[in-house]
Amino acid sequence: MQHQRLPGSNFIVIFVLSGWFWTALLPAQEPEKRGPSPATVLTRQEWKEVDQSIEKALAWLLEQQEPDGSFPTLKHGQPGVTSLCTMAFLSQGHLPGEGKYGEQLQRSLDYIVSCQRRSGVLALAAPNREKLSRIIDHETGYSLVYNHALAGLALSECYAMVGAAQTKQMKEAIEKALDVTFQMQDFRRARRIDRGGWRYLDILELTDADLSVTAWQLMFMRSAKNAGFDVDAERIDRAVEYVHRCFLKDHGTFTYKAGYKDRASRGMAGAGILALAHSGKHDTKESLLAGDWILKSGFESYNNLGKVRNMNPKGDRYFYGLLTCSHAMYQLGGRHWRDFFPPAARVLMENQNANGSWDAEERQQDARFGNAYTTAVGVLALSAPNGLLPIFQR
Repeated sequence: MQHQRLPGSNFIVIFVLSGWFWTALLPAQEPEKRGPSPATVLTRQEWKEVDQSIEKALAWLLEQQEPDGSFPTLKHGQPGVTSLCTMAFLSQGHLPGEGKYGEQLQRSLDYIVSCQRRSGVLALAAPNREKLSRIIDHETGYSLVYNHALAGLALSECYAMVGAAQTKQMKEAIEKALDVTFQMQDFRRARRIDRGGWRYLDILELTDADLSVTAWQLMFMRSAKNAGFDVDAERIDRAVEYVHRCFLKDHGTFTYKAGYKDRASRGMAGAGILALAHSGKHDTKESLLAGDWILKSGFESYNNLGKVRNMNPKGDRYFYGLLTCSHAMYQLGGRHWRDFFPPAARVLMENQNANGSWDAEERQQDARFGNAYTTAVGVLALSAPNGLLPIFQR
């Protein structure tokens, strides 16, 4: 089976031979910086073990799928968790309406679209109003922005992969969702430093933007733009300016909110690198420094909060951090990818449950979303070098 990157990227061809991956770069980009092919960081046997781990996880996820196409989590976690599970299958080349998982994936996509409200918001726990309103309870306002961005990302990634025949329903949903993302970016901000970013739908405090929400909304916009939707480059530029303001020069990494010096975390380090990469800014000084910071933090302690100097455990999550950092380090390539991926993958596989799942997130705030969430994240983290999801191609 052969997969080729979409136009506008370097061409990456991934050959799946006997259950393991060889990656060829055509043409090679800055080989003196990138180093050897990403596939060489593991042996053939180790890649085989990665593939087996992923297949076990997908089989477990499939057993959890509900008749309506969703994957289990809290109401306030939908359709975000279902979207991550859907992307886990897409990351392995499985498509809706095709192959052994075609019917299941079509149901999951139908479920995601069914969660869209009249305002265009993609969230199950959201008022079904005609217009977006910031007068909303915090639990809904907090979860809604993540569900919306993740669902929009899953739909636009699938739209780019499956072709026009299956995409009319998704096209309309994506267009409505983009309009919501634009509206939220244009909310008035009390602090100039927050302009260009996103935060919760409800107005929780004076600070009205954070890197976590901004990174996911930016990823959705970038994915939609790559798929041919109308996204003004100025919107992406405004978001990237906010990401730059979240960089801590003294610490060499990204923080949760612009102007906050004590909220660095593994998740935000990876999110910052990815956000810059999605705007075409690869190998910036900020990204390279954040990559070095990630290498210092590591993921050797399974499902545990980071214990790194200058990192506040309050904002750290193991699986969330693993997801953003795995793809961020793949974007950086070279020594960052070589030194990050093998130990991170080894720890993740050694701690996979016998049934193929991974444990729920250690932090209680995220543990409530269950282990369909973390299992999907585990698959996506291990799938970084596949290059099948357009948004994560290098």
